Amino acid sequence: MIDPVALARDLIRRPSVTPADAGAMDIVEASLSQIGFRCRRMRFGDIENLYARRGASWPNLCFAGHTDVVPPGDVAAWGRDPFSGEIVDGDLHGRGAADMKSAIAAFIAAAGEAGEVPGSLSLLITGDEEGEAENGTKAVVAALAAEGETIDHCLVGEPTSVSRLGDMAKIGRRGSLNAEIVVRGVQGHVAYPDRAANPTPPLVRFLSAVQGRRLDDGYTGFQPSNLEITSIDIGNPATNVIPAEARARLNIRFNPAHSGASLAAWLKSEAEAARVGFRGEVRLTPKISGEAFLTEPGEFTSLVARVVEAETGVTPELSTSGGTSDARFIRNLCPVVEFGLVGQTMHKVDERASVADIAALARVYRRLIADYFAAFSG
Repeated sequence: MIDPVALARDLIRRPSVTPADAGAMDIVEASLSQIGFRCRRMRFGDIENLYARRGASWPNLCFAGHTDVVPPGDVAAWGRDPFSGEIVDGDLHGRGAADMKSAIAAFIAAAGEAGEVPGSLSLLITGDEEGEAENGTKAVVAALAAEGETIDHCLVGEPTSVSRLGDMAKIGRRGSLNAEIVVRGVQGHVAYPDRAANPTPPLVRFLSAVQGRRLDDGYTGFQPSNLEITSIDIGNPATNVIPAEARARLNIRFNPAHSGASLAAWLKSEAEAARVGFRGEVRLTPKISGEAFLTEPGEFTSLVARVVEAETGVTPELSTSGGTSDARFIRNLCPVVEFGLVGQTMHKVDERASVADIAALARVYRRLIADYFAAFSG
C-alpha cells in the first residue's frame, strides 16, 4: 500500500517551481510503475509531463493534476523551509501541500488500493499548470487526441474545497483573456504639444471605454464577467516631457455569454476608436488562455457529489467559481469535474494541508474509482 502523506512529503521536497521539475515526475512515475501503470513521459519544450494508464478497455477514468508549484516568495516569511514537507500540529507544510501534490499522492494511493478495474485508470500529470500552460496539459491533450487515445471522464484534483473538505466541487470555469495595449506617439516638450503626439490620451480613452462597459449580469451557473486593468505603464520620470509611449494590461474573466474571440474583437474595435485623431500607433494584443466551459450536470457530476458526501458527510456545491485550471483543456476530450483539498493556503506563505484531509481525500478517490466502474462499465 502507498501512504498518501508520505508520498506527498516526497513530492513537496522536490522544489518543482515552474518550469523546473526537480525530480518530482520521477517520483510520480516510480510510484505508478510500482502499482502496475504503464508510464509515458511526454516532454514538450522544457516541460516534463506524464501520461500513465493501467488497463486497455473501456471506460477510461482519468485523474489529472500538476507537480509544478508557484515560487515560495520571501522564504524568511515562512515558519519553516517551504520544501521540507514538515508535519506540524496535524498539518503537512510546504509549497504544493494544498495545490496540489497531496491530491496526486491521494489518487495514486487510491489507485493502488483499487487494484484492477473493469476498464482503465489513467493519470495525466503536467509540470506546466502554474506557468504559461502551453507545453503542459494543452500539448498532452492535443497529442493524445491525435493518437486516438480515449478518455471517458476526468477528475482534476485541484483544491476546490473552501472551508472544509467536501464543501465544493467545480463543474466549470470562466474563460480568461489577457490583453496588452501599446500606444506609441512622439516625444516632445510639454510647452510645444503641436510638435509631439502624446500617447496618454488615447490610452485613457481606451481604458475608460472598456472599464465603463458592463459585460453581462451573469450566466446560468456562472457569476458575471469582469474586466480588470492590471497595469498602466508610461515610465516618464520628467514633468516637462510628453512621453513617447504608454501601455496597459488587462484581464477579462468571462462566462459563456462571451467567447474569447468576441471579446478580443470588441477590444480591438475600442482600440481603433481610441486612435481616431491620433498621429501615432495603437496596437492591441489579446491572448485567450481559456474559454468558459460547463460540464452539464448529469450522471458523472452526480456520482462525484454522492461519493464526496458519502465519505465526508458534506454535500458539495457544484460551482463554476474561481480562476482557470487545466480542466479547460481536458474538457475537449471528455466531461471533467474538479475536486480536491481545502484551498485556503494555496499560493500563500506557510501553505499547508491537513494530514487527516489528505487521508480522507484518498478515501474519496478510492470510493470514486469503485463507484465509477460500477456505474459506467456495464
